Amino acid sequence: MISNLVKAIVIMFVMTGTAFGAHPLITDDTGTNGKGKFQMELTGEFSYDKEKSAGVTVKEKGYEAGVAVSAGILDTLDLVFGIPYQWNRTEEDGAVISDTDGISDAGLELKWRFFEQNGLSFALKPGLTIPSGDEDKGLGSGKPGYGATFIATKEIDPFTFHLNLGYAHSEYKLDEDKDGNRKDIWHVSLAGVYKVSDDLQLVANIGVEKNPDKESSTDPSFALIGFIYSITPDLDVDLGFKAGLSGTETDAALMTGLTIRF
Repeated sequence: MISNLVKAIVIMFVMTGTAFGAHPLITDDTGTNGKGKFQMELTGEFSYDKEKSAGVTVKEKGYEAGVAVSAGILDTLDLVFGIPYQWNRTEEDGAVISDTDGISDAGLELKWRFFEQNGLSFALKPGLTIPSGDEDKGLGSGKPGYGATFIATKEIDPFTFHLNLGYAHSEYKLDEDKDGNRKDIWHVSLAGVYKVSDDLQLVANIGVEKNPDKESSTDPSFALIGFIYSITPDLDVDLGFKAGLSGTETDAALMTGLTIRF
């Protein structure tokens, strides 16, 4: 039987697409493809979390293969579609209590860069969440959602900085999800990129968002470091490591991706 990790890698490279923003960054930038141009990203992520409460040790492992394709409608307007495939496994004191996999909720977004001057640019990215995941497996909400992100980018050669201020509203189909989760979530994150050469960029990212768990008052926050290497002007590979800065964030995640522009 093929392992979950191998399956994640296989699906990551046979599906067609990736994430949002210059992977491995969580924070998006104001860049768009240009009219009639496309970008395809394929991403993979392995995450690990361990907690101990009331004498019980809980371990969670997750694998995700993400696909996103963006199309340049105008020089300053992109249409983006992304969908992830997830594997999640939870153990309590070594006993498996949950082991699920499947397609999670997809996303459809528009990115509009409405201002650009002297290295400073602003963009707005509204989006919809499509309930393509199985809510009974914990892979989706079961109902459509919506949100929007304000994006700011500032270029100070050889550095580039990105700021995201986001809001998302979710509805839930299952009663237990309605009772346990907040519907309105905000997100704030900041990223920096250092251009080492025409081929290599070093990246760093920090962020925090409202905890969707109604029973928790501690918001998840993270820090990330990584790099992007351009094999050709239209082909990038990347690698990143994300660490949780709060107890409610996943302890660690290893992220990798492939970006193709055409």
